[in-house]
Amino acid sequence: MGKQKTRTIYRRSDTGEICKKDYAEKHPKTTEKEQVRIPPPEKKKK
Repeated sequence: MGKQKTRTIYRRSDTGEICKKDYAEKHPKTTEKEQVRIPPPEKKKK
């Protein structure tokens, strides 16, 4: 098994909505940084 790919997302703590990186940097007390696993693409069946 290979290493799983991850993507960094930023989430607002009060509402749980995903926000942009610049918003998260301006509001560090109310945002959280998360690592989300990206599932591998499914292979096409013939």
